[in-house]
Amino acid sequence: MSEVLIVITTLPDRASGERIAEALVTERVAACVNILAECTSLYTWQGKIERSSEVPLLIKTTRSAYPQLEHRLRELHPYDLPEIIALPVAAGLPDYLSWVRRETNDPALNERLSG
Repeated sequence: MSEVLIVITTLPDRASGERIAEALVTERVAACVNILAECTSLYTWQGKIERSSEVPLLIKTTRSAYPQLEHRLRELHPYDLPEIIALPVAAGLPDYLSWVRRETNDPALNERLSG
């Protein structure tokens, strides 16, 4: 199985999606973030069915970078209970997967995670 993960989250608007995506890539906890088109989400919250417009993000990262990525998402995310779901990448173009690993292999990040 690959070290690479795809993390899914949703934001209330494009501006917050862009702000969070830029922070994650700048901090090298994500190699790439796709900001998708606005969609409608239906869910139950506090006993009521809710409907809201959201902007999904697809975040490419690694298992080793995931703890810091999750920590930053929780800090930056405007929701009380953000959707943060990590899916393992079963297969992919080897050169692309290597690129994701390189872009998230920040020595300072590794030091923070081990310390």
